[in-house]
Amino acid sequence: MTTSLVKPIAEPVRRAERALAPDLTRGAMLLFIALANAANFAFAGQPGLDGTPHGLQRVINFAMATLVDSRAYPVFAVMFGYGLVQMYRRVQDRRILLRRNTALVVFGLAHATLLYFGDFLGAYGIVGIICTVFLLRRGDRFHRLILWLWGLQTLEAVVFAVVAATRPHSGDAGIVNTPNPSLGASSYASSLLDRLAEWPVHTASVIPFIIIVWLGIWAARKQILENPGLHRTLLRRTAVAGLSISIAGALPYALIAAGVWHVDAGTVGAMSMVHNITGEYGGVGYIALFALIALRLGRPTRLTAPVVALGQRSLSGYLFQSVAWLALFSPWALGLGGNTYVALLAAVAVWGVSALVAQRMSEAGNRGPAETLLRRITYRSAA
Repeated sequence: MTTSLVKPIAEPVRRAERALAPDLTRGAMLLFIALANAANFAFAGQPGLDGTPHGLQRVINFAMATLVDSRAYPVFAVMFGYGLVQMYRRVQDRRILLRRNTALVVFGLAHATLLYFGDFLGAYGIVGIICTVFLLRRGDRFHRLILWLWGLQTLEAVVFAVVAATRPHSGDAGIVNTPNPSLGASSYASSLLDRLAEWPVHTASVIPFIIIVWLGIWAARKQILENPGLHRTLLRRTAVAGLSISIAGALPYALIAAGVWHVDAGTVGAMSMVHNITGEYGGVGYIALFALIALRLGRPTRLTAPVVALGQRSLSGYLFQSVAWLALFSPWALGLGGNTYVALLAAVAVWGVSALVAQRMSEAGNRGPAETLLRRITYRSAA
């Protein structure tokens, strides 16, 4: 379907018009975002893993490295690209998209300055502006380029994996967290100043995820998540292939993180690179998996309704998490950092609370506060 065949409507999409798969995916994957970011706060650095795990900590480190780290943000990158096309198909006005993405940059700056340097909203806004200007109005033949780019990236991942596999050396190096000064600051004022310096660097480093966003644009043009029944075979193959590549690429690094495999620092670095690259396939695999689950469910159940409600308010849920981590783990606040178990329990609890609150808001017919503000800015000129 091309955008020119659809009557533009310059207003937000109604809840009854929403497809189940995107909201279910966003809501569920916010748990993975919570697990990753709570650990980052707890250990005041990245990747947020205890470098000397014992007992059950080994299992947690292994699971985090295999299923969560570098595997959650690609989900939202793909979904962001998907949403750009859905919105453009609906309004057919690039000015509205540019206004929305500019607002995301401002949201990102505020989020990063006040709460968490590892903000992705600003990067989404910048990438969204680039995509709106250069990609959205292109034809299907042009967008097939992204499939070739992912093919080349797959080849790159294989080459890195082969190189990493041929160089392992025994040693005593392990996972070392790269410190983030703002997370270990002794006062809120000093953490704020640190974040002002950290956010631009972090944002610039993640802009290349435009290749993941572009894949979401391609998928949205095919309306894969709106009509999962028509793409069942593609979704199954994508889920199996994406998650298989992701898990296989993560295993060596996960074994190091669990303290099972002892290697030198060079090998840790090589395995970390393979882990990060293959994480992008995990994001795609998770989306396909949740699309199949949504197809099987047909509509939200009593168990999934809170997750779907949270997915519909994912921006508010994401910002709520940052407030929670700041209060729970900052040295100048409750100071609960440095413990794997506390980080895990906090992540699950905060995600669970946000899902229940989102369900109450859904039952009352209320949008999330962040979504409401963003929509007012985006559609302020709509008739």
